[in-house]
Amino acid sequence: MASFSPFVTILNQNKLIGSNYVNWKRNLDIVLTTEAYKFVLNQPCPNFPSLDAPTKEKQRYDRWQKSNEMDKCYILASISNVLQHQMQDVELASDIMLSSKEMFGEQGRLARKDTMRIILNTKMAQGTPIREHCLKMISYLNTLEILGADIDGESHVDMIL
Repeated sequence: MASFSPFVTILNQNKLIGSNYVNWKRNLDIVLTTEAYKFVLNQPCPNFPSLDAPTKEKQRYDRWQKSNEMDKCYILASISNVLQHQMQDVELASDIMLSSKEMFGEQGRLARKDTMRIILNTKMAQGTPIREHCLKMISYLNTLEILGADIDGESHVDMIL
């Protein structure tokens, strides 16, 4: 059985209280990705398999169900008690995330706008190593991605340069 303590620690230190939506989502994404459960947030539940369905189909359904339950547990463990009470009966992890985004997503929009402004105004200081500038810009671009911005790879390069 997997040990949850490092992930629970990450989520406990970054519980969603409202004003920290962006950081909470970033940390939750890290945990769900590491645990290989994040896919249920983007993929619909497979149809319930019939009794004579192939084993692979049954396993896919069971994996999705287990991953959804684990996502819900991680999400609920990482939000305030008031939000837990409000969302404890929601069946799909993706619905909990959608609700959270609707409640606190405006902060994400403002953060996305601010981060984009920073990127567009950031210039490499003379004498600064290129590596430092690239890492700083990549960090900003990663933040935009977490905030839901859809920027293609070629534009990433253009923005860094």
